[in-house]
Amino acid sequence: MPAQLTRLIEEQNTTWQRMQDIQDLAEREGRDWTAEERTNWDGAEKRLTEVSGDIERLNKMASLDKIDRSQIVTTTGEPGDGRRGTDAEEKTKRYRDAFGIYLRGGMDRLTADQRNLMMDNEVDLRAMGAGIDTAGGFTVPDEFRNVMTETMKAFGGLLGLAEVIPTGTGADLKWPTNDDTGNEGEILGENQSAGEQDITVGGKTLKAHIFSSKQVKLSMALLQDTAFPLESWVPKKLGERIGRRAARAWTTGTGVDQPEGITTGGVVGKQGANGQTTSLIYDDLIDLEHSVDSAYRPNGRYLMHDQTLKVIRKLKDTQGRPLWVPIPAPGFPATINGFEYTLDNSMPQPAASAKTIAFGDFKAGYVIRQVQAVQTLRLVERYAEYLQVAFLGFSRLDGMIQDSSAIRLYQHSAS
Repeated sequence: MPAQLTRLIEEQNTTWQRMQDIQDLAEREGRDWTAEERTNWDGAEKRLTEVSGDIERLNKMASLDKIDRSQIVTTTGEPGDGRRGTDAEEKTKRYRDAFGIYLRGGMDRLTADQRNLMMDNEVDLRAMGAGIDTAGGFTVPDEFRNVMTETMKAFGGLLGLAEVIPTGTGADLKWPTNDDTGNEGEILGENQSAGEQDITVGGKTLKAHIFSSKQVKLSMALLQDTAFPLESWVPKKLGERIGRRAARAWTTGTGVDQPEGITTGGVVGKQGANGQTTSLIYDDLIDLEHSVDSAYRPNGRYLMHDQTLKVIRKLKDTQGRPLWVPIPAPGFPATINGFEYTLDNSMPQPAASAKTIAFGDFKAGYVIRQVQAVQTLRLVERYAEYLQVAFLGFSRLDGMIQDSSAIRLYQHSAS
């Protein structure tokens, strides 16, 4: 583990303990906080938020760097670990090399063989029904797509938690939904026939909504600089943008011409009492956890906005123990009431009637459809007078709740 990450975890724990000491002293003495204690608490809380954010960023970068080392090719065209591909991988390697040259110099820089190879992987974007007037998108090689996908997971919230169904095409995909938790078997007597109880299976359709990265512009001078890691920078940047937009769709999407968001289609397991428009109490979280069937709770975790976590940090259980426990040691996760949590700033923030917390088994409860053929466009003429080239990424995705019993929501009071 990097020394910087270890140091930040230690500072996080020390800062949290200092905040607890301030709170405990006032409680033991049965008094309100002094002005100095409030100032010290606010300063410590601000620093705690900064340190926790840095820890999250370093963890994200560590996972992305791991993908870079194992997947991205070097400037010599060999895999990052120096191994050469087998004969069966030769065509994939040639396309990967051609794609890298295409990113830097366009089709004019390719040999005739490379150009033909690229054309074999060209995608007519008009066939996707996107209202795009030009063809010429190219399928992203596996190595680049892996980087884009991992980046989307880091910035895409539910993408790293839900069940992900990869498909090779964007055709509508019928997907069964079922909740069988209320049904059970039976005890049979001797010579007694078995009873019947059908499984009620619903059905929804996973589509392939097109998510765009918007245009990312780079100067031609930068593209000509071989030291600039274009082959990793482009898929990372496109993945970040698509991941952020998809994360918002998976949390708050309407389900009409876009994914069904978890807060849109999910079931409220606990609503705060009157007056809790931006707050919550310990009992609310207990009720929320137990609103999820016990069969799903062993894999339960929380999903929330960072501002909601800020509220939970101040809560204690009936024994006076904080619900939020920072990372106890490197390699262990921070927890809320013993459950791990994921921060997703696409989730709603505390407000009247807002559904700010999701709890449950997300892999059982939510499904994401991801079409593997990621496309990239290289736009030259539009920005030629500025000596710039633009890149544009597309990914086709959908998502919906597949088992409503596996996930429950906390909703603040209306007033």
